[in-house]
Amino acid sequence: MEYRFMGRTGLKVSQLCLGTQTFGWGADETTAHALADRFVEAGGNFFDTSNIYNQGQSETMLGNWLKRRGNRAQFVVATKVFFPTGEGPNDTGLSRKHIFEQIDASLRRLQTDYVDLYQTHCWDASTPLEETLRALDDLVHAGKVRYIGASNYTPSELMRAIMLSQMHGWARFDCLQAEYSLLVRSTEWELLPLCRSEGIGLICWSPLAGGWLSGKYRRGQPPPPDSRVGRADRWDDLPEQRESERTWRIVEALTEVGQARGKTPAQVALNWLLQQPGVTAPIMGARTLAQLEENLGSVGWALSAEEIARLNAASDIPLPSPYNFIARYTRQRDGG
Repeated sequence: MEYRFMGRTGLKVSQLCLGTQTFGWGADETTAHALADRFVEAGGNFFDTSNIYNQGQSETMLGNWLKRRGNRAQFVVATKVFFPTGEGPNDTGLSRKHIFEQIDASLRRLQTDYVDLYQTHCWDASTPLEETLRALDDLVHAGKVRYIGASNYTPSELMRAIMLSQMHGWARFDCLQAEYSLLVRSTEWELLPLCRSEGIGLICWSPLAGGWLSGKYRRGQPPPPDSRVGRADRWDDLPEQRESERTWRIVEALTEVGQARGKTPAQVALNWLLQQPGVTAPIMGARTLAQLEENLGSVGWALSAEEIARLNAASDIPLPSPYNFIARYTRQRDGG
């Protein structure tokens, strides 16, 4: 496992991040600890969780594992805040009140006195951005948080946050967690270039598009009974959101490239992400050791330029305005 700096910081994280959303959903505590142990054995040091994953069970299971291991300083632990944690009017969002209450709750569940990366889980249009950023800065100064990051922000929202932090001398976002995969490439339009130019690390959620790029879904066949598709508690991986002619074109390209390289579609999809300039780490999830082992097989090798071009062509989508206008002019200017 290789290690990469997170954006402009001196923090080194493994090139794969273990997402723990499955801890308490699909993976009981024994399995969760086995997954974490195997990830560390393979060289991983980067874990991502959230205060709302499985009503806090994910943080609790990870915290029990951290306590058992006894070497907390060797790991980079990231968690998040934003989504509802209760029925009260202040049990959600990025207000100073909610942030302060939730960091303490997360620290109790994780059984640690700090988190390495604290992320706003989603843009909050109801709370002044200055309030959120000042609260996060106070957590950094209090020693409860080492670095801060954002997730699910638009480019303009992220840039405004960076500028405000710089103007006031506050801790600024050093990491963005965004959805990015061969199926979801709109991140490349502005977010990825912005992260590169501003020295922000990019960690990719749903790098396999909820399993659609794993190879287990086939054209004209019903999804496997143990898959995420169709589950009542899933809202972001449904066929009407993911399934299309383009999806099957990508799956077929992944399968063909994988067969030629002796790799699975999932391994090819993760390796493609690892080679995108500006990407720090894909966040891989696993419910079983077999799934984790497969995902770990995405490192230690590299797709060729021809293979990347083939996957890019299969997953290409027409650019909307003004990106298409800019791209046409740039090609004309450069003689392409």
